[in-house]
Amino acid sequence: MEKLQPADIEKRLQSLDGWEFNDNAIETSLEFKNFKEAFTVMTRIAFECEAQNHHPDWSNVYNSLQIRLNTHDAGGVTEKDFTLAKAIENIIESE
Repeated sequence: MEKLQPADIEKRLQSLDGWEFNDNAIETSLEFKNFKEAFTVMTRIAFECEAQNHHPDWSNVYNSLQIRLNTHDAGGVTEKDFTLAKAIENIIESE
């Protein structure tokens, strides 16, 4: 996978709600009603990550979830990250 240039990343981010380019990765923060809802979404995202063989750096505290995506092998953001981010968006919208 080829690393995307910052201008390309910023342009692609326009199609994702709540995602930002920061420190060589795209990231978002989400808040849910409670821990159970956050964990349910995390589980669904985890299955999608396995299916794509692409895994986020993420953290969860009670009802909040922070997700950070980049492609370590490429040293930055690639198309893989946007594919996973879009899948994450679809999961969140379906909840």
